Amino acid sequence: MLENIISDRGSRYAVSGGPCTSDEEARAFIKELRRYRKFAKATHNSWALLCCEGALKNDDGEAGAGLVILRMLEREGLRDHIVVVTRWFGGKNLGGDRFRHVQEAVRVYLAAL
Repeated sequence: MLENIISDRGSRYAVSGGPCTSDEEARAFIKELRRYRKFAKATHNSWALLCCEGALKNDDGEAGAGLVILRMLEREGLRDHIVVVTRWFGGKNLGGDRFRHVQEAVRVYLAAL
């Protein structure tokens, strides 16, 4: 779990992930992540996963974020590993910058693997 990696106009981002091989495991991972009070209060926990069930993603209200994560996992060839980008909304709309921040968060995570 890498916290406070990006901050922009009050919004803060974190990224986390781990081994995961199914939609059921992905939902369990998110449930476990939300057990941490800080992550339970997050505005969005967007995630993606490439596994034997196919390409899975969830925007969690951050429209398009799951697809951004998924495309990066496909390019990297990372399978059976969930990546979650968490955002705490800071009160100001970030527009297209939010996608840049999601990409940067995933890059930071992949570099730390």
